[in-house]
Amino acid sequence: MKILITGGCGFVGSSLAISIKNKYPSYSIICLDNLKRRGSELNIERLRLAGISFIHVDIRNVEDFDSIGTDVNVIIEASAEPSVMAGIEGTPGYLINTNLNGTINCLYFAVKCKAKFIFLSTSRVYPIENIENLLFEEQETRFSLSKNQIQAGVSDKGIAENFSLEGYRSLYGATKLASELMIHEFHQFYKLETVINRCGVLTGPWQMGKVDQGVMVLWIARHFWKKNLNYIGYGGKGKQIRDILHVDDLFELVDYQIHHFEKINGQVLNVGGGEEISVSLQELTAICEKVTGNKIVISEVPENRAADIRIYITDNTKVTNLTGWKPKITAEKIVSDIYNWLKTNESILTNILN
Repeated sequence: MKILITGGCGFVGSSLAISIKNKYPSYSIICLDNLKRRGSELNIERLRLAGISFIHVDIRNVEDFDSIGTDVNVIIEASAEPSVMAGIEGTPGYLINTNLNGTINCLYFAVKCKAKFIFLSTSRVYPIENIENLLFEEQETRFSLSKNQIQAGVSDKGIAENFSLEGYRSLYGATKLASELMIHEFHQFYKLETVINRCGVLTGPWQMGKVDQGVMVLWIARHFWKKNLNYIGYGGKGKQIRDILHVDDLFELVDYQIHHFEKINGQVLNVGGGEEISVSLQELTAICEKVTGNKIVISEVPENRAADIRIYITDNTKVTNLTGWKPKITAEKIVSDIYNWLKTNESILTNILN
């Protein structure tokens, strides 16, 4: 089998590539990346050592695909400008050209190859105002979803695929939703085999976390290097909550999808840690203190930022019923994995994450 992964030097793309190659050594894996994100260059050597090919390609340029053979069986579209703040305080050109036009170029290439198409979308396709209107309860360390909700597509299990898409969602979320719409069209009219995974917060070793994206790694890194942090928004108490998913758990699902496409062809699936693997910032702080042994200063900033949301929990019911997949790696294990990665690679990560 020959698998092409876009964004292949990014956190998710490189992690999936290496996991697939380790499990299936005979598979040919090709990773494409434009190396724009700082730290992505570190993954070139990791891919080479794993026996994975890397091609310096920018998916915004359709002609860049001419250097790739058409004997590709599966395309995993993992490239993105992933920041929720992207384009809000500046021009959205790169965001749109990468997340929408780049995906369309990948779709055309998939048709050319007759390749199966796995798209990594985001929970951010769901509108901010709808999420902010969810009924919730305030507990000692977190906000939690109420059992009885007024809106359709949500329960105390989290947000399901039939949650309303009417409303605004951030420019980032809009580009990913627009890509999903194009994928549906290619699936119908070009008979392309596709699956869309709307992922929650993905994390794990080799994620280059920043303030606006990759908060798990950012939080752990600040504890590791004893740097200050802020609880921003919702009163500044750190009670806002997300479910989190280790990239190794995501690999287990993608592995199933690659090899059982007849079960998931044409589907849209919410994919996340679920309520069982969720943390508030306050709870994440407690885990970081336990794992690192360090306590840092965290200031309170009561005001919300643009595109903030109080709660997001994934309802995995559909994906579990279809595939049997469930996330397994706990929040504390996720923090431990990232801490050990930071400790092992401190010398090369200091200038990027410190």
